[in-house]
Amino acid sequence: MTTVLGACGTIVASSFVIFLALSNAPGDPVAGLLGAKSTDAARAAKRAELGLDDPLLVRYWHWLTDALHGDFGTSVVFRQDVAGLIGPRLETTLLLVALASVLMLAAGISLGVAGGVSRRWRSLVSAAVGLGISVPAFVAAGFLTSVFAVSLGWFPTFGAGVGLLDRIHHLALPAVALSIGYGAYIAQLTSAAVHEESGKEHVETSRGRGISERRILRAHILTNAALPVMTASGLAIAGLVTGAVVVEEAFAIDGIGSLLVKSISSKDYSVVLAVSLVIVTVFVVMTTIIDIAQAFLDPRQRGAVR
Repeated sequence: MTTVLGACGTIVASSFVIFLALSNAPGDPVAGLLGAKSTDAARAAKRAELGLDDPLLVRYWHWLTDALHGDFGTSVVFRQDVAGLIGPRLETTLLLVALASVLMLAAGISLGVAGGVSRRWRSLVSAAVGLGISVPAFVAAGFLTSVFAVSLGWFPTFGAGVGLLDRIHHLALPAVALSIGYGAYIAQLTSAAVHEESGKEHVETSRGRGISERRILRAHILTNAALPVMTASGLAIAGLVTGAVVVEEAFAIDGIGSLLVKSISSKDYSVVLAVSLVIVTVFVVMTTIIDIAQAFLDPRQRGAVR
């Protein structure tokens, strides 16, 4: 209960910080709503209508209570409800993050385990990790597009597709580009954790008793290495949401990342605030899930989530 309450408090505090920053950002959202040729009187009337002349805490309280009911205001650029604007784009981003998470975990954990238990694989995994970490997502996106979309024609060059299978086809390359860096990080951490557990005394004792390597790997090494890997994996999945901004721009995908970039450039603060809150909420939810899961894997931490 304490962990959940703490998560809710973090989300509320973060929303206030974001609201405060946007309230003090340069530019006038009313000018964008009414146009550059609007008169000062018209702008003043619109500000009063929208409550922009109210004190900061009053405006934040009104926004927070409306947000709790699913009302995030109206976009001054798209001229539609912010919640309805974000919904379809959030689905696209979540599908992209889900695909990238599967690739990241499958490749990262597999390579990490191979590098942790086998000397022959260790140097190869280390080289792959170094390459993966050093390649930015936008560089990987450009390379993948050039080779697999333009030269070979196996995948589309832009867009998110229509229908589940078509969307997966469209998002395959973006998911690979998004997962490379985080997958390398997971592989590095998994390899280090597995290698450390492989040299512990109870593992050597099990080998001396003639227990098979497969059983030792499953029952002792992987079980004990799971905690740090799980923690890093949860944070990496949350990081994929922010990393999606770059990838969505590179592949012209209409997700919340590209929406955030457009809204910042056009000073559409209602959308910026809502999207930023979604990203913060994802981070907080993921860290909360990690804390709770750690308590079940490590009994010494169970009191922390009560």
